[in-house]
Amino acid sequence: MAFIEPNPIQAANKADGQGTITIVKLLTPAELDGKCDMYAKVIIPPLCSIGVHEHHGNTETYHILQGTALYNDNGQEVTIGAGATTFCPDGEKHGIANASKTEDLVFMALIIKK
Repeated sequence: MAFIEPNPIQAANKADGQGTITIVKLLTPAELDGKCDMYAKVIIPPLCSIGVHEHHGNTETYHILQGTALYNDNGQEVTIGAGATTFCPDGEKHGIANASKTEDLVFMALIIKK
């Protein structure tokens, strides 16, 4: 068993989104064993976002841990909160925004290679 030391990354205007988000990658590429591109905790501050983007050669799942999000699923927007899980298939688009003015949006993100 190995303990992974989190290494937070700051990303500004991710996928043409608003503001700066924090991505905490929880597994290294070696641990992902070529099967996944990323497993991470993502923190989006109030009124910030990850812009709408299309996936090619992979899928992405978000699991909301804290906060309220405005999730864009191929142009359809829905408000989701803690406990909700989203899935973006290969070839489709999604984006996510923190709908709160006061609370961080925190979720797990998993990108699986096709």
